[in-house]
Amino acid sequence: MHATRTIADVMTRGAHTLSPDDSVIHAAQAMESLDVGALPVCDAGHNLVGLVTDRDIVLRAVARNRLSDSLPLTEVMSHDVLWCYEDEPVDDVLDDMVQRQIRRLPVMDREKNLVGMVSLGDLAAKTQNSGIGGALAEISLPAAPVRRTEGVSPSGDYELPEVRNSDMHEVNIGRS
Repeated sequence: MHATRTIADVMTRGAHTLSPDDSVIHAAQAMESLDVGALPVCDAGHNLVGLVTDRDIVLRAVARNRLSDSLPLTEVMSHDVLWCYEDEPVDDVLDDMVQRQIRRLPVMDREKNLVGMVSLGDLAAKTQNSGIGGALAEISLPAAPVRRTEGVSPSGDYELPEVRNSDMHEVNIGRS
């Protein structure tokens, strides 16, 4: 029998943080430089106050034609941030991620200091958990939007073909 792995065993330590007053453009540039899609936002006291994702930037700044050098992160970041403790078991955190349909979480120590980030990619790359594929399927499928494609449905709308769980074995969530 092996010891239960904790988030500390699989997380990425030393997360780069941003300030709520940093510009959205600065955040996008940091994401590009670090090759990440989410960054924690901390106040002057190093308390976690938000999380900004590439999706936040696209939907809350670009799509609304608000992108400028002066647009602060407070205008686009997610304020109610879910996080986990570094000493929590991997399986418990994975279950929470599936239940809440999230792909990455800030990781805190028991003093509530930010110590890193954990993603489904971390869990897939650093564990032998057979539930990762199913977790990705559960997180991704319900949120799949209807998008325009080449085909037209009988109603005249463009729609994506239905994706079934059996199709998910082809999804690679790690880096090649």
